[in-house]
Amino acid sequence: MRQDFTTLSEFSEILQGLPGPDDKAVTAAKARDGQLTKPPGALGRLEDLAAWYCGWRGDPQPMIDAPQVIIFAGNHGVTAQGVSAFPADVTAQMVANFEAGGAAVNQLAKLAGARMDVHALELDTPTADMTEGPAMSEQEVVAALRTGWQAVDSKADLLVVGEMGIGNTTAASAIALALFGGEASDWTGRGTGVEGEALRHKAEVVARAVEANSSCKTDGLEILRCLGGRELAAMAGAMVRARVLRIPLILDGFICTAAAACLEKAQKGALDHAVAGHRSAEGAHDKLLKSLDKDPLLALNMRLGEGSGAGLAINILKGALACHSGMSTFAEAGVSEG
Repeated sequence: MRQDFTTLSEFSEILQGLPGPDDKAVTAAKARDGQLTKPPGALGRLEDLAAWYCGWRGDPQPMIDAPQVIIFAGNHGVTAQGVSAFPADVTAQMVANFEAGGAAVNQLAKLAGARMDVHALELDTPTADMTEGPAMSEQEVVAALRTGWQAVDSKADLLVVGEMGIGNTTAASAIALALFGGEASDWTGRGTGVEGEALRHKAEVVARAVEANSSCKTDGLEILRCLGGRELAAMAGAMVRARVLRIPLILDGFICTAAAACLEKAQKGALDHAVAGHRSAEGAHDKLLKSLDKDPLLALNMRLGEGSGAGLAINILKGALACHSGMSTFAEAGVSEG
């Protein structure tokens, strides 16, 4: 399998040859689950999560010891259209906060025992205004994809990707509209807090962006290039690298899921190594998850982004594997089976 790329065509080749799970590990994991000291099915979805994880790691009795959280940041030219309640300067300010350990995701990554990395992508050079044409050239989107690809630690055993970028809910809404159709208002939410007339204006901007890039609608990678941003592309690159390395992935909120949806459009099954960490309170995230057939692990009315919901969900997967791999079997415990 190709281990690097310099064009979208080469990245597409990687998508077409993605590895699948280890079926023998899944079978062995399910057999072990049937022998653990509990009634069959008593741990509910945790049992399914454990078997899924075992399949991707190729190990019927693993633990999660080295999770990684990566935050990507980028700026968007579409903010010139007045779609955000905050100025673009906030992106760089929040990157500094991440690096200083002061954001919510820092606390949640620490709680989960996760390594956290931050990558700011050319914050002084926003993407082009997508209402006037493609947000990125091929060279720009490939550079962002490669940043994500190279950011993944090959020794990680679980990955969360998050984002920061003023204007990126507008980009995510445009991606969702291009991928799944409907009306712009169906996919456009409050983002940083816009309401009323400002929210209606934001939906109009989303519609204009998709119309200005109508030729990209049949190609997931072109949708990412024309309507996304550098941080969305970097997340997508990291997601695919995780798949190549058979590292299970937890999706975060609306923006992360929109980036992921471009991969699924480009290659069916590209997200088989991913679970949805949570359902956010941002507009159409639930609708987007349903379009991808992803059932979220948590629903806590969060809409912060930055990997926070997925970072919290690391603990759910760690719990699933702790039970699966750490529990005694009936034979080991000397407990009679029912």
